[in-house]
Amino acid sequence: MASTMPEIAIDASPFLRIYKDGRVERLMGTDNVPPSFDPKTNVESKDVPYSPESNLSARLFIPKDTSPVEKLPLLVYFHGGAFCVDTAFSPTYHDYVNTLAAEAKVIAISVDYRKAPEHPVPVAYDDSWTALKWIASHLDGNGPEDWVNRHVDFRKFFLAGDSAGANIAHRMGIKIGQDQLEGVSITGIILVHPFFWGRNPVGAEINDLSERRKIRGLWRLVCPTTNGYDDPWINPGNDPNLKNLGCTRLLVFVAEMDVLRHRGWYYYEELKKSGWRGEVEIMESSGEDHGFHLLNPTSENAMAMLKRIVSFMIQERDKFIKDDDDRTSFTNYS
Repeated sequence: MASTMPEIAIDASPFLRIYKDGRVERLMGTDNVPPSFDPKTNVESKDVPYSPESNLSARLFIPKDTSPVEKLPLLVYFHGGAFCVDTAFSPTYHDYVNTLAAEAKVIAISVDYRKAPEHPVPVAYDDSWTALKWIASHLDGNGPEDWVNRHVDFRKFFLAGDSAGANIAHRMGIKIGQDQLEGVSITGIILVHPFFWGRNPVGAEINDLSERRKIRGLWRLVCPTTNGYDDPWINPGNDPNLKNLGCTRLLVFVAEMDVLRHRGWYYYEELKKSGWRGEVEIMESSGEDHGFHLLNPTSENAMAMLKRIVSFMIQERDKFIKDDDDRTSFTNYS
C-alpha cells in the first residue's frame, strides 16, 4: 500500500518545512494573542491596519497613565523569526514590546510584515518601509490613528528589532539615510542579536561548518534572489552605503554563545570605520544564546539588557529636555 504521508522538499527545522505539494508548515511562532490592557504594566494595546491592501497591521502600545496632551518618544519594533516565522502578535513579542513601552514610557509600534518563503526578502523590507511611511503620515497631527496623532513626539524616534528584525531595523536606517522620509529623523537604532552573515568567516565562525551551512541555507531560502552571502542585505559590512546610516546613535547587543555573535561585533567595528558620524555602543551578555531575553525575560542578563535599552532611549529624552530648556524659541510639543 502506497504511503499517503506528504513528501518533504525542504526541511528548515526548527523554523519550517516545505512539502513537495507546495505546502508550508511552520514549526514555531504560530500562536497569536489579541491586544489588551495589561494591569501589571498599565499598558494598553490595539491593532491598526497600515497596509489594508496587503492585509497588514501593527500593534500599538501606550502607557495608560499618559495624559491627554502628553507627548512621548516613539519606538518602532520589528520582530525576529528568521524572516519566516513569528508575528508582531505572538505572545512572546506582545509581552516583550508591552514591557518596553512600560519601562521606557514610550509609544511602541510593533510592525507585522509578510514572511518568506511565500513572500521572500525583500518583501519584509518593503512592508516595513510602508509601515514607516504610514507612521510619518501622522507628522502633521492628521494621520489615521489618534494615539499617534496625539501622543508621539517625533523628535524622539527609535527603531529596534531582534534577529531578522534587527536586520530590518538596520535596513530601514540605511533607507532613511539614502532616500529620506520627509519630516522624519531617526534618533537611535537598537539591534538585538542581529541576523547578519557573510561569505568569509569572521572570529570563531570558521570553527563551526555545520552552523555556517545552516545559516547559508536559511538565507537562500528566505531570499532566493540574493547575489550571495556578501549581499549588503545580509552583510552590511559589504555595503558602501553603511556610512549613510540614518541615525545619530546605535546600540548593538550580542550574546556570548550565539553563532551570530561575531557578526554583531564585526558590524560594530565596520560601522565605526565606515565614516558614519554617529555614536555606536555594544553590549555582550555572558553565557547566553540567541534570543535568550525572549525565552527568559526575567533573568538577570535579560533585565540588564532591558535596563540598557531603556537608558539608551531615556538618555536621548533627557538630552531633548535640556535642549528645550536651553532654546527658548523651540516649539513646545506638550
